[in-house]
Amino acid sequence: MNWLESLLWDPASVAHIVCLYAFVISLGVLLGKIKFFGVSLGVTFVLFAGILMGHLGFTGEIHILHFLREFGLILFVFCIGLQVGPSFFSSFKKGGMTLNLLAVGIVLLNIAVTLAIYFIANGRVDLPMMIGILYGAVTNTPGLGAAQEALNQLNYTGEPIALGYACAYPLGVVGIIGSIIAIRYIFRISLSKEDEQIKVQDNDTKHKPHNMHLEVRNESINGKTLLQVKDFLGRPFVCSRIRHEGHVSIPNHETVFYTGDQLFIVCSEEDAEAITAFIGKEIQVDWEKQDMPMVSRRILVTKSEINGKKLGSMHFRSMYGVNVTRVNRSGMDLFADPNLILQVGDRVMVVGQQDAVERVAGVLGNQLKRLDTPNIVTIFVGIFMGIVLGSLPIAFPGMPTPVKLGLAGGPLVVAILIGRFGHKLKLVTYTTMSANLMLREIGIVLFLASVGIEAGEHFVQTVVHGDGLLYVGYGFLITVIPLLIIGAIARLYFKVNYFTLMGLIAGSNTDPPALAYANQVVSGNDAPSVGYSTVYPLSMFLRIIAGQMILLAML
Repeated sequence: MNWLESLLWDPASVAHIVCLYAFVISLGVLLGKIKFFGVSLGVTFVLFAGILMGHLGFTGEIHILHFLREFGLILFVFCIGLQVGPSFFSSFKKGGMTLNLLAVGIVLLNIAVTLAIYFIANGRVDLPMMIGILYGAVTNTPGLGAAQEALNQLNYTGEPIALGYACAYPLGVVGIIGSIIAIRYIFRISLSKEDEQIKVQDNDTKHKPHNMHLEVRNESINGKTLLQVKDFLGRPFVCSRIRHEGHVSIPNHETVFYTGDQLFIVCSEEDAEAITAFIGKEIQVDWEKQDMPMVSRRILVTKSEINGKKLGSMHFRSMYGVNVTRVNRSGMDLFADPNLILQVGDRVMVVGQQDAVERVAGVLGNQLKRLDTPNIVTIFVGIFMGIVLGSLPIAFPGMPTPVKLGLAGGPLVVAILIGRFGHKLKLVTYTTMSANLMLREIGIVLFLASVGIEAGEHFVQTVVHGDGLLYVGYGFLITVIPLLIIGAIARLYFKVNYFTLMGLIAGSNTDPPALAYANQVVSGNDAPSVGYSTVYPLSMFLRIIAGQMILLAML
């Protein structure tokens, strides 16, 4: 029976550690699917499963636990960075700037409340534990990992900050959703009126591709070329087909328009009315009745040499006699602007004759199987660069020790930059959503299991005999106070729609359960998801950086 004893209890046994992690992760994921009042904690339950097993005496070599913890954290934050990178900088445009400013306000108020409690408590709870409580209160696991890594730099030997995180986390989820509900009743918000407001906003800001059939009626453009008409109008559009005297063809910049010609126009929805008024009248056209059959196909960009090229530089119209009308990226249709940069994974809508479309498909790749192969080089080159960046000491005036981005911050920054600008370095950053999610989930469960197993030995003593209930109360204050203050400012001063505000609150706390609740409340629009995705990248970045900056500055 020595083999069984070694498998169950020997902390140096590889088989024991693998079995322990497998059991903790399996148990945590299964328990995470259980809903409490319609809300589930998801993979966060892996932390509590790890705490349980650690309390029962199941553990592993401390160096192995630390390696798995840090590697899981790096994998998790890097995949997050790759996902949010393309939208990180664009999230500051237009209304996104207001939402991001409000999200920054929530982050700063969370920190302010945390430090206020720390100074008021006057040493009752040490600063690292307060940071653990902060991250539990805002349900941000990567931030916990970054703070833990900063403490490793400082050779901290106090209580594991994961104890504070674990105490504050459950009520943190409740507090975030409770704040969303409280704001609704405090300001007597009518969901139907908010829904109408969202629909009006959608009608006022249309940027999606719009298809329409027009007949040329404007005598002033009779005999003018397509290029001249575009210059006169001053608005971008694509004319994918033209019927002149019964003959259908693919127009180019030299194609001449005549009164009575029938056009297939693709443009932004916001430009549709002006283009219609300038060219002529919208009509119904059966494009199937034509002497030269045309086809329209979505062609998948799979060749790495296309990655990073501008659409206009491909000269599809002049070289192949086809028109590109729109590009679908990550489920979103984009107008085919000549300055649009193509990326691997884009689906390009091409209109033209069958043989010409086939030639374009050969140029772009259009081989789905090539996308099934993950770009491992990009991932590990990025991780290598991220660790190098995270290890660089950065000196700030007034700080006793240089600041490092660490094993969490460095890979996150590099991943965001690669996700946005990787094509300029010929790095293919495309990863299927399922592959990205798989790597993220593996990373986060390894991190949570490691933290839980290590913290489990002292957890019950902390909660029952220590200050566990105090941690819960502190965490609830850190959660609720900033959300109610910023929620009031957003409604009263910035007039933010309630559905968008729900997404803002969930995104600023990087809290998927709160977003799931918001999506349950909303029907017929995606405003919460839009608000969430707008503030998520910056919020995640600030959450990861803030804790370690406080620790390095104040310890």
